Amino acid sequence: MKEGVLFYNPENDRMGISFDDGTSDGGLHCGEPMEVKISGKWTPTRIEMRQQWYLVGIRAESLRGLKVRR
Repeated sequence: MKEGVLFYNPENDRMGISFDDGTSDGGLHCGEPMEVKISGKWTPTRIEMRQQWYLVGIRAESLRGLKVRR
């Protein structure tokens, strides 16, 4: 699994992952699974969109900068 942080890509109106190795993906699609690090623990989730991007079962003021892996 590769680790990185979530970021918003305005070019395609999607959230993406900027990986620790300097690469990034082109943008996430609804239903894509990942794990997010919350309070030091990795928690499985998936990304969805309903008026705004959110992670299923995760409460966060903003997704930008959250540590994820997939």
